[in-house]
Amino acid sequence: QVQLVESGGGLVQSGGSLTLTCAASGADLATYAVAWFRQAPGNERKGVSCIGTTDIDNVHVDSVKGRFAIFRDNDKNLVLLHMNNLKSEDSGLYRCTALVTRNCPRNLNSCVGYDCPGTDFDSWGQGTQVTVSS
Repeated sequence: QVQLVESGGGLVQSGGSLTLTCAASGADLATYAVAWFRQAPGNERKGVSCIGTTDIDNVHVDSVKGRFAIFRDNDKNLVLLHMNNLKSEDSGLYRCTALVTRNCPRNLNSCVGYDCPGTDFDSWGQGTQVTVSS
């Protein structure tokens, strides 16, 4: 099972940018589809972005399209989430997860809590907090 550790969160003003890192050990992350989820206080975790084992397979929920980009650094066994034009509603605990499928789910908007139609979760990181101040 792959072990995941997130980093890169912090406090940023609205309109700012952050890049989150999901670092893997114990397995080659390039063989997994990897998704980022976020959870705001009092809410369920929700899927945000996903990248499959092929780089053209990447999916974002509607609320972050055009602002977030997800990509890999296979040499370093990482997946990164670059977030631009951050909004207060982007705040939350961001966790990366390795999926049991090599492809991303077609409708990431349906990935809520521990349910993600079309895939399942292999492992999770502990998360990194993102706070966007308005």
